[in-house]
Amino acid sequence: MAETINMPKLGFDMAEGLLVRWVKQVGENINKGDVLAEIETDKATIEVESSASGVVLQLIVDQGTMVPVNAPIAVIGAAGEKVDAAPAAAPQKAEAKADEKPASTPQPTAVPVAQASAPATSGPVKASPLAKKIAKDNNVNLASLQGTGPGGRVVRKDVEAALSQPAAVSRPATPVTYAQINVTQEDQVIQTTKLRQAIGRRLVESKTTIPHFYVTHEYKMEALLEMRKQANAYLPDGEKLSVNDFILKAVALTLRQFPNLNATIKGNEIIQFGHVNVGVAVTVPGGLMTVVVKDTDQKPMRQISAEVKAMAGRAREGKVKPDDVDGSTFSTSNLGMYDVEDFIAIINPPEAAILAISSAREVPVVENGQVKPGWRMKATISVDHRVSDGAEAAQFMQKLAEFLENPVRMLV
Repeated sequence: MAETINMPKLGFDMAEGLLVRWVKQVGENINKGDVLAEIETDKATIEVESSASGVVLQLIVDQGTMVPVNAPIAVIGAAGEKVDAAPAAAPQKAEAKADEKPASTPQPTAVPVAQASAPATSGPVKASPLAKKIAKDNNVNLASLQGTGPGGRVVRKDVEAALSQPAAVSRPATPVTYAQINVTQEDQVIQTTKLRQAIGRRLVESKTTIPHFYVTHEYKMEALLEMRKQANAYLPDGEKLSVNDFILKAVALTLRQFPNLNATIKGNEIIQFGHVNVGVAVTVPGGLMTVVVKDTDQKPMRQISAEVKAMAGRAREGKVKPDDVDGSTFSTSNLGMYDVEDFIAIINPPEAAILAISSAREVPVVENGQVKPGWRMKATISVDHRVSDGAEAAQFMQKLAEFLENPVRMLV
């Protein structure tokens, strides 16, 4: 029996997505889990996998179409199977929305040397997030490229084709010295990306509708750092554990004892989630994205580490899968790699809490009246006061210390 594939919902605030490209065409065989199409949301370009095996019988919408969440986009069934005509579609061509911003906005890029005298193009350049990233990394001027995607959109292959031409990359002809730098005092206006706009909307909503409160705790890290060192001695380079992997596991196990913080509020009801799915904030070009480790409390650290590496890599390449970013019940934000002493994070709605993780630092500590060096790390939990109170948050942070300061407990 034929199965209809719908536009997936990726995040509670997603209302529609741009169907950028069909990977499979009518008449082609497809297996469950194969990539069917690429869609673009406010946050990323995402590969949509097929939920059925068979033959692509119908593609309901065209490339370059903005499609509402849960609207049908394709039909998959047996070869020769008859399907009903496509339902009346509400989607509109993205180009037809003249009063909206384009699906993507350009990042400031260096003007290629060979094209420095070319006339400037007016208006933003339409380009996929992956094309923008490749262009930015290689100093390719997007405005100089002819897009081959829907509506003249610049896609990855256009940038890769430009990179094969010597004139596409900006390279200084001579070494630059400080005396040659031209300083300008003119203001620069840079159009925000759709990702940055989405982050702004969500965080304004979070801070204006959720009554945040904060609790900070300092953790002894010597035992965890030593265990990590011992574990990594047995692991190959690509599978080394990070401090964050231990923290994610500890957070998940602690949440099992504090279901009120692994929850959301809906009207007058608090919904405590049955699964512990810990979100991990990942830095991507132009902003950040939260990838989700499902059932974190039930997975060994080696698996947690592998999943985070894989999902973070896909996020930075603009190739996240729907399951990568959906379903978090509690989030973490780690700035430890930036030598941060302490910070607070904004709750990721509709969750009830988020943990901000700072750097593990060697500092002077006092033990038994003696000053000595020790490794300490501060973490701050932000909590929705409609769901929980200070005492419960403080107890959570104390219980988290039992795992972080005695990490062998996470292994038994």
